[in-house]
Amino acid sequence: MKILVAVKRVVDYNVNVRIKSDHTAVDTTHVKMSMNPFDEIAIEEAVRLKEKGLVNDIVAVSCGVTQCQETLRTALALGADRAILVESTAELQPLAVAKLLKAIVDKEHPDMIILGKQAIDDDCHQVGQMLAALMDRPQVTCASKVVIEAKDKATVTREMDGGLETLCVTLPAVITTDLRLNEPRYVTLPNIIKARKKPLQIITPEDLGVNVVSHIKTLKVTEPLERKAGIKVADVASLVAKLKSQGYLNLGATP
Repeated sequence: MKILVAVKRVVDYNVNVRIKSDHTAVDTTHVKMSMNPFDEIAIEEAVRLKEKGLVNDIVAVSCGVTQCQETLRTALALGADRAILVESTAELQPLAVAKLLKAIVDKEHPDMIILGKQAIDDDCHQVGQMLAALMDRPQVTCASKVVIEAKDKATVTREMDGGLETLCVTLPAVITTDLRLNEPRYVTLPNIIKARKKPLQIITPEDLGVNVVSHIKTLKVTEPLERKAGIKVADVASLVAKLKSQGYLNLGATP
């Protein structure tokens, strides 16, 4: 089996992000960047399936600027066999990324595509679903357990608001990972050195015949509003009166 794993370069989750003075974007100057945490889980799951003897080829793919090579080298150090970078300086929105991944899928013909359920920078939670729609293949989001039953079938448990749901999907399929799927391993120095010798192919959207023009424009980026201090009330009647004065309750309104 061949698994394709999509990874994204984002601001490290430990960094306290700052907004640029002109409010156009997040300031990434001298900021530590790393692999999206959900994508680390995707890589780890692919490697575990390979260690079980179910997978023989793991392809890591990233879309973005030249520095994304560092993220792909991390994926190679974690256990991926080879990597592909779709290099572009354009602002790649979810639909553009899904189209680029679809073009690579058409070339690589993987049996499974795994990616994080969302990126921690934009939190769009859209690429996996869009990719599955473009491929016209099954998808399972927020996976917490993946079991390959046969070369063309997998059983996936996903997390829902009301509990867990177990689905059987026909491969190839798109699976997005949740936090509880696994715990990613640490990158060791020997594996980092080995990763330098693994193949990393660099292509462009033009090579894939994909137009990555943006359809959404960011008008302004601001920090979240500061949380207001709470107040204490003496009893339930005071609480209800306060809620009504703030417009949260309208007990006399007719439905």
